[in-house]
Amino acid sequence: MRKPELVCPAGSLPALKAAVDNGADTVYLGLKDATNARNFAGLNFDQNTAREGIRYAQSRGRQVLMAINTYAQPGEEARWRQAVNSAADLGVNAVILADPGLLDYASKTHPDLRRHLSVQGSATNYEAINLYRDLFGISRAVLPRVLTLAQVEHVIGHTDVEIEVFGFGSLCVMVEGRCLLSSYATGESPNTAGVCSPAKAVRWVETPKGTEARLSGILIDQYAPDEPAGYPTLCKGRFEVNDETYYALEEPTSLNIVSALPDLLRIGVAAIKVEGRQRSPAYVAEVTRTLRAAIDAAFADPARFASKPAWDAALGKVSEGQHVTLGAYLRPWK
Repeated sequence: MRKPELVCPAGSLPALKAAVDNGADTVYLGLKDATNARNFAGLNFDQNTAREGIRYAQSRGRQVLMAINTYAQPGEEARWRQAVNSAADLGVNAVILADPGLLDYASKTHPDLRRHLSVQGSATNYEAINLYRDLFGISRAVLPRVLTLAQVEHVIGHTDVEIEVFGFGSLCVMVEGRCLLSSYATGESPNTAGVCSPAKAVRWVETPKGTEARLSGILIDQYAPDEPAGYPTLCKGRFEVNDETYYALEEPTSLNIVSALPDLLRIGVAAIKVEGRQRSPAYVAEVTRTLRAAIDAAFADPARFASKPAWDAALGKVSEGQHVTLGAYLRPWK
């Protein structure tokens, strides 16, 4: 049994430093353009900040991954290829790719640059993962958050590709890599435009009843005057269904796998990933510090491992809606 890497988000240089300083083995980042699936204004890295962040992490013995995890658009392939070239020039430890064309380009142009299959590739079985390995030489695959622990174990047992799973953060309630809801509302796919709710499509409207959150004019949620308002995403909006107004698809909650750590170690997960490049450095520090302690404790004594109340409290306060779940990992009826 080996200790899995703790892979943490870096949406900015301060967040990267917070992850490294609080115990991340690996950080992942993206560029300030549409090659990155977290293409929010004010986030991400240009060449100078990327170079500084990579130096900061690698000089402390940590690894840096670059997410180039959207799909190249017709006629604009050069932008995505240049992102791969930039990653290689900057000296990252691996690139996270979803587009088969980019995987092919990277394998032929930069064969020594490790290639990880992004969750946006939506590979949920070992046959798909092994095909990516055989065609493009991937070293690791990030699994979508739709598999049970038994299914994850089945994948690991049938491939020599390293398997990375999500351990904490916002849940995607659609089949990851294939979301159509946001595309329907905005006309832009998260896999090409970089975000589920593009800022240009979001509008906040003050009304006598409170604040309305709209996405391309579609009412996503309505908040009372004293109610905290979250960033609107279509899958987590509140809608009126059968005379009841509630979260029709999924209420705000965060994945938290701390209680399942002994099982993840037992089945051979190579890395545990934290979601949240759009979140603050304080979030990154809190989650990284807590998961570092939990993973170390589980690895030292998996038979006696139990989540500590302090860990639950720390992760609970940075969770969506201050709720956590094991999500698809725990399906007792399966």
